[in-house]
Amino acid sequence: MLSLLGLFLAAFVAATLIPAQSEAVLVALLLEGGPPVLLVAVATAGNVLGSLVNWWLGMQVQRFQGRRWFPVSAARLEQAQAWYRRYGRWSLLLSWAPVIGDPITLAAGVMREPLRVFLPLVVIAKAGRYAVLALLTLGLM
Repeated sequence: MLSLLGLFLAAFVAATLIPAQSEAVLVALLLEGGPPVLLVAVATAGNVLGSLVNWWLGMQVQRFQGRRWFPVSAARLEQAQAWYRRYGRWSLLLSWAPVIGDPITLAAGVMREPLRVFLPLVVIAKAGRYAVLALLTLGLM
């Protein structure tokens, strides 16, 4: 049970703008014989929740942007907005990707993407990444 909490927290933090990685935790638990479906579900839940934090911060960006603790510079925010304007909501399917994924979820909030659109696309992206990683780890792919 503690390992599931650790996986959830690692996945949550990895999806926020704080640099972290959850894949190693998932792989380690899979190699220990943990139930793959449960582990993928827990990692997905944590990662999606972290992305929701980014989306919410994006929705609040004008309120928080000038504060020292706000983790995104104005230039980085403009870059993410430009990406989102160019590729639209379908870019959320890349929310699983390192480096670009987290800013895309923040940009979706800034651009006021409705939650009913944001959430399914992010769930598909995050669950897909963890499922592929689990299949590769278990030698099923």
